[in-house]
Amino acid sequence: MSGLSPQTLEDAFEPKPALRNAATIGLQAGIVGAFVSAVQNALGSHSRGAAGFLTRSGGTIGTFAAMGAAFAFTESAVANQRETNDALNGIAGGCAAGFLAGLKSRSIPVALGSCAVIGAAMGTFDYAGEIAGRSKEQKEEKRKKFFKPVPQPSHHASE
Repeated sequence: MSGLSPQTLEDAFEPKPALRNAATIGLQAGIVGAFVSAVQNALGSHSRGAAGFLTRSGGTIGTFAAMGAAFAFTESAVANQRETNDALNGIAGGCAAGFLAGLKSRSIPVALGSCAVIGAAMGTFDYAGEIAGRSKEQKEEKRKKFFKPVPQPSHHASE
């Protein structure tokens, strides 16, 4: 075996297939969009019947699929470029998906705001998942790096 320790082997970066991830997640998000479109069609009052699923609210399907694909592709591409798996990849993917959602409203300020909100949400989610998936020793080490040590009061014997 090589001279790498088991810890180094666990942390070694493995490239992500960006296009395959984008296609898979885009398809899954499109299925969720179809469900949302069906609910919109069922709850709305119109005279189009079941065809309204595609004609009236069908844009929802494409929007969900595009957001999912944009998220997955961007997250994978950023991870491959940086050669690391961390919360910044999720922030970039969330920003791309949010920007696309904002563009649907045809407003750059809404697109930028959506980028910030969804990017922050995904970054927080990924960061929390990183912390939850670590061993107790790794969590303690990260906590010690983040928080300043509390000074201990010195006890003087005054007797």
